[in-house]
Amino acid sequence: MTKSALQIARAAYQPKLPLALRGAVSVKEGEATQSVADQAEIKKLFPNTYGMPLIQFVEGEQKEYPAINVGVILSGGQAPGGHNVISGLFDGIKALNKDSRLYGFILGPGGLVDHKYMELTAEIVDEYRNTGGFDIIGSGRTKLEKEEQFEKGYEILKELDIKALVIIGGDDSNTNACVLAEYYAAKNYGVQVIGCPKTIDGDLKNEMIETSFGFDTACKVYSEVIGNIQRDCNSSRKYWHFIKLMGRSASHIALECALQTQPNVCIVSEEVEAKNMSLDEVVTYIAQAVAARAAQGNNFGTVLIPEGLVEFIPAMKKLIAELNDLLASNKEFAMIKKSAQREWIISKLSEENAAIYASLPEGVARQLSLDRDPHGNVQVSLIETEKLLSEMVGKKLAQWKEEGKFVGKFAALHHFFGYEGRCAAPSNYDADYCYALGYTASMLIANGKTGYMSSVRNTTAPAAEWIAGGVPITMMMNMERRNGEMKPVIQKALVKLDGAPFKAFAAQRDKWAVETSYVYPGPIQYFGPTEVCDQPTKTLALEQGK
Repeated sequence: MTKSALQIARAAYQPKLPLALRGAVSVKEGEATQSVADQAEIKKLFPNTYGMPLIQFVEGEQKEYPAINVGVILSGGQAPGGHNVISGLFDGIKALNKDSRLYGFILGPGGLVDHKYMELTAEIVDEYRNTGGFDIIGSGRTKLEKEEQFEKGYEILKELDIKALVIIGGDDSNTNACVLAEYYAAKNYGVQVIGCPKTIDGDLKNEMIETSFGFDTACKVYSEVIGNIQRDCNSSRKYWHFIKLMGRSASHIALECALQTQPNVCIVSEEVEAKNMSLDEVVTYIAQAVAARAAQGNNFGTVLIPEGLVEFIPAMKKLIAELNDLLASNKEFAMIKKSAQREWIISKLSEENAAIYASLPEGVARQLSLDRDPHGNVQVSLIETEKLLSEMVGKKLAQWKEEGKFVGKFAALHHFFGYEGRCAAPSNYDADYCYALGYTASMLIANGKTGYMSSVRNTTAPAAEWIAGGVPITMMMNMERRNGEMKPVIQKALVKLDGAPFKAFAAQRDKWAVETSYVYPGPIQYFGPTEVCDQPTKTLALEQGK
């Protein structure tokens, strides 16, 4: 396999570990825990794994550990640093006993159910240290929620004598890990299940999980490209760039990239929802920034848009819900001539929703009515929100021009940054954080824990001062409606409008809207001064008061 110069140099990087994990460890138990909400229901559903204490690892006495076989699964979308979680886990179990073995299940949780696996030897793991992607064993989105899946998985765990399973994933995957841990505990199968917090979206976090891995690297990759675009638009001075960023359920990525690059406009979905803004109000807000800059002779700028924005606009949410019901109960819709579909929908919707639907550009109206997921819902990620907004801003500006309120020119270009960031080579922060998460998972296993998520905190300090331990997954749970029924799930962390990161952004945005205050972060640096190479995200630094 041919390697780039960076890959070769990067393979030699030794991730930093918290001091407490560098030798023998012992467990310091904290308070008993309870779930963030719906305590009675969660306790009833998880009698064997509810209320366990928080755990912190501290330096301990050297002791002997028996060899153990461990399984690992990469679940859900890719995030930079997954390979380092596996490296840390591998090194951790080998440090406990050199005869311990690690098995990877191929292409996600489906590999466990279908008995597809490979042993991860030192030779294989060494090839993947400090690299991006999940290609060591691949990832998948199979949900582990049925008893027959748990039993099928248990067959192969028994056959390979695997006593612990580590599931590396986001909130849904870790919810599944918790359900599996409870099931195996209830059956006395002797299989521990440990989770690791992954998602570039940054929405898996709480007091014990400071950040999900991959968020740091992905935001730095997007911010580099946004910075490049801002240089370009400041050079040619004739385009407005509408940039959609990944993050369907939360706007953490858009907010972090705004803090790093200082664009003219950044929409935060959570604020739109809190202020009950209409689509027209969002469009007007952007158009005002365009007009204000045009008045100074600046017919260029950048607008950052979170992927899930449409679902956060209350009126759009209502429209989508009515559309979902209308199209689910009218199968004859597919038989209507394409040219007549729009009018047919308008005639069937309530007056309020019909007016909104009629105001949408043709392409977006079609995306809302045609592209459904297997559950019959709109596929929000397919809606080109960046084009929807720029087209509607263009219409509004044309109207203002006639009224003499707008004197400039408006030409838009569109971008969607998503997949570009998911498999990037991890930043030093993510390389270190992920390695420590994997190593921590090995210590949770060695100490007989199950139903815990690996937790590494205080990560804005030097790595030696990081705090490693475990948090019971049930502590993060609440009950939510999924596909028509109430299910226990990990509560998503949305952008807090009273939090330090949003407040820092809100204090600056009016200035950024009018002035050209762009920052150009440049590419991720792997070698050089600490302040350049090891900095955490602005979000984390602000949250920690740094």
